[in-house]
Amino acid sequence: MKKHLVAVMLGLGLLGTSGMASADISVPHLETTGSGEITVQPDMAVFSVAVEEVKPTAQAAKQAADQAVTAFVERLLAQGLERSQIQSANISLQPQYTYPKNNAPQLKGYRASRTITVTVNELDNLNMYLDNALGDGINRINAIELKVRDEKAFQEQARQAAIQDAISKAESLAKGFGEKLDGVWQISYQSNQPRPIMMRMAMDSPNEAAMTYQDAQIIIRDQVAVTFKLED
Repeated sequence: MKKHLVAVMLGLGLLGTSGMASADISVPHLETTGSGEITVQPDMAVFSVAVEEVKPTAQAAKQAADQAVTAFVERLLAQGLERSQIQSANISLQPQYTYPKNNAPQLKGYRASRTITVTVNELDNLNMYLDNALGDGINRINAIELKVRDEKAFQEQARQAAIQDAISKAESLAKGFGEKLDGVWQISYQSNQPRPIMMRMAMDSPNEAAMTYQDAQIIIRDQVAVTFKLED
C-alpha cells in the first residue's frame, strides 16, 4: 500500500509537465517528459522576391511587371534551375489615387505587382540568384527561408534523443525514490516541426546577408511524454 501511494503521488507531481491523466492509470507509475534537440546547418533555401511597377496606365504597369518576371525566370532557367523550382504568382493590379485637399480623388496611375518564389537546392548559389534579381528588375526581396534537405532524418535523431531523455529521467527518479521501472504504460507524442530561419532584407544589402545565411543554423526539436509502470 505504501508503494502504491508513493507512486501515485509521484505521478501526480509530474502531471503538469506531461499532461497525461494520472487518474486514469490504475497501476503504480511515474511520468516523464523527454526533450531532444538537434542543431544543423542549412543546405537549401526558399526565397520570395517581387516586382512592383507604377505606370500611368494599367497596360503599361502590367507589361513592366511581366517583363521583369520573364527576364528573371529565364535567367534562373539558364543557370540550371528546373521550372518546378520556380513559382510565379498571378499579377495584382490596383489603381493609385492622390487625395487633394477639398477635391475629389484623382487617378494617378496603376500599381502592378507579381511575386516569384524560388527553391534553391545549392545554398552556395543563393546570393548569386538574389544579385541577379536586382539586375532583372525585381525590386523587393520578401523573405529568405533557410532549410535542411534531409529534414526527416534529423527529426528522427531529435525524436530518439527525446526518448532517451525520458528514459534517463524516469530511471533517475525511480532510483531516487527507491523504486524500479517495470516497462512503459503509456506514450503521448505530438510531432514538432523544425524552426526555420527567416530573413528579411532591403534590396541594397544582399552582400551583407550572404555571410549571415551561410553561417546560420536550424534547431530541430522533439518531445515525448511517457508514463512508466513501477514494480509492485
